[in-house]
Amino acid sequence: MAMMRLRREDPRVVGSFRLHRRLGAGGMGVVYLGSDKKGQRVALKVIRPDLAEDQEFRSRFAREVSAARRIRGGCTARLVAADLDADRPWFATQYVPGPSLHDKVNDDGPLGAAELASIGAALSEGLVAVHEAGVVHRDLKPSNILLSPKGPRIIDFGIAWATGASTLTHVGTAVGSPGFLAPEQVRGALVTPATDVFSLGATLAYASTADSPFGHGSSEVMLYRVVHEEPQLHGVPDALAPLVRACLAKDPEERPSTLDLSLRLKEIATREFQGLADARPPVPRGAEADRPTGRLSGPSFPERTLRQPGGPGTPPPRGGVPSSRGPVPSRGGAPARGGSVSRGGGGSGGAASSSRSGARPVPGSRNTRPGSGSRPAPRGGRPGPRTTGTKLRPANPRLLRQRLFVFVVVTLLVALGIAVVQGCEGPARGLGGGEGVVRQEQGHVLPGPGTGAVGD
Repeated sequence: MAMMRLRREDPRVVGSFRLHRRLGAGGMGVVYLGSDKKGQRVALKVIRPDLAEDQEFRSRFAREVSAARRIRGGCTARLVAADLDADRPWFATQYVPGPSLHDKVNDDGPLGAAELASIGAALSEGLVAVHEAGVVHRDLKPSNILLSPKGPRIIDFGIAWATGASTLTHVGTAVGSPGFLAPEQVRGALVTPATDVFSLGATLAYASTADSPFGHGSSEVMLYRVVHEEPQLHGVPDALAPLVRACLAKDPEERPSTLDLSLRLKEIATREFQGLADARPPVPRGAEADRPTGRLSGPSFPERTLRQPGGPGTPPPRGGVPSSRGPVPSRGGAPARGGSVSRGGGGSGGAASSSRSGARPVPGSRNTRPGSGSRPAPRGGRPGPRTTGTKLRPANPRLLRQRLFVFVVVTLLVALGIAVVQGCEGPARGLGGGEGVVRQEQGHVLPGPGTGAVGD
């Protein structure tokens, strides 16, 4: 609420309250910001001097203030004090911080359906408490609704009317704001709780369009439109338009009660807020892609069953130790085609392993071996190769037979070569030895040259 400095003609003290600023002025008087000795802030309204001289107004004002004391509820500004016998009667209510609904719409524009329905539901609930106290506000309008941090508050009960009271201070003069008065107020008929329902409907229409449903003009023109013309509700949200139109019915009997109005507005507010939550834009795909999901970032492949290294029927890939973290990449660095770890051929061993794990055979990987590309697997029902239990290369019977054959052949050839060499060297050594023996024997029988033949 905008505050202004005190003017020269403004009082500085009223009752036990010290005045600090002007909060506003209206047809009934001026509203000030004041405080008591304890520092409690109040909104204090002093009645205009010309109305203070009217004894009929004074007596009626006394009844209205007495009725306002009985109002209890969180959606109203509590009456703090009043002096009905002062030269200028005044009353003080609890100060509510926050802008008025009029200022909110004037500064920020029309309200949305969800926010408007929420405010309307709170105001309807506040009017229930007001009417239960036997009071009709009679001047409900956007400037008399404050949007506090704790919710909307209805203020200015100083000119409220008791149920069944007349709406005219003088004959032909209606007290209130043109454009927000009910038709029965203009005609001078008795006011009822339906009177406030009409004013609330006009207030909701203003908050959703930033304009009065009966346009602009002089007081006489506005009052005539209220009685004889239909309201203009262009711009009111579709969710609220039927209910607002029902509140602005000319006949008070056709308007909804404050309790029914509160319930219906709560339903609309809940539905509209849910619609706003559902209408939030989806997260962009780029943001979803950057979000960690625990999945592989590569191409998508069918799910497969991984077996523990060294298990039956699951030979590790050639040239390395199998990994338990995922599929073994092929030579191209990507998972094997079909996304399935090889089952060691299409024989009975591979089928039995597949049936035990419960995994469906993956087409294209049944007749291939790990790490061998498109090399065909053994056929004829042979069991697949078994692991050696040492996490090394699997034993291949065919390769073992080949190696054994080569080993035997080589051994035989080496043995045969050794035998041939020994056979060739044996007679030579014997011949040489025989010659020596003959010579030795001849030496004993026939002395050689240079021996003891001289004696013969």
